[in-house]
Amino acid sequence: MIAIIDYGMGNLRSVQKGFEKVGVSARVVAEPGDVAGARGVVLPGVGAFVDAIAQLRATGLDKAVLRAIESGRPFLGICLGLQLLFERSFEDGDHAGLGVFAGTVERFLPGVKIPHMGWNQVRQAQPLPLYEGIADGADFYFVHSYAAKPADESIIAAVTDYGGDFASGVARDNVYAFQFHPEKSGTIGLEMLRNFGKLVKGETS
Repeated sequence: MIAIIDYGMGNLRSVQKGFEKVGVSARVVAEPGDVAGARGVVLPGVGAFVDAIAQLRATGLDKAVLRAIESGRPFLGICLGLQLLFERSFEDGDHAGLGVFAGTVERFLPGVKIPHMGWNQVRQAQPLPLYEGIADGADFYFVHSYAAKPADESIIAAVTDYGGDFASGVARDNVYAFQFHPEKSGTIGLEMLRNFGKLVKGETS
């Protein structure tokens, strides 16, 4: 079973329905113990970084996320779920994140429409099991005003151009995270969720 972490921030049901459409068992959970019992973990989210990190810490879900990652279980971050994995975000101040990845989350530079909303091309920066059956340069759906700036460029797994290139995906070991929304990206996005399900089941590596 895949645990979709509920910390009060957005698109949980759409992520769950996405997994259901591809025959993958996923359940929305709000207790740290439920995260501990899952074979795979998803951290989704839409909303403000400061509210999200505060809620994770207030519920103990922050520690559950870190334990899940340390255990080696497949882990997927989506949109805000990617940003929360970094050390700091400068959204409405300066806020500490979970620190899984070194780097910051910063607002897009002036000159582009904010938020970055709609379909955009995703260039694959490293081979991943989640890319199986997905063409390099496929379009995915985005909604965000801030983007991650990894300190270690070797973790960048996807790149998208919006007033210049930004890291639209990162990956290291068992952790995969993307700024776009697979669950809102049609058949291509569903293929990514199917691939994550296969990874959780041990059908790919």
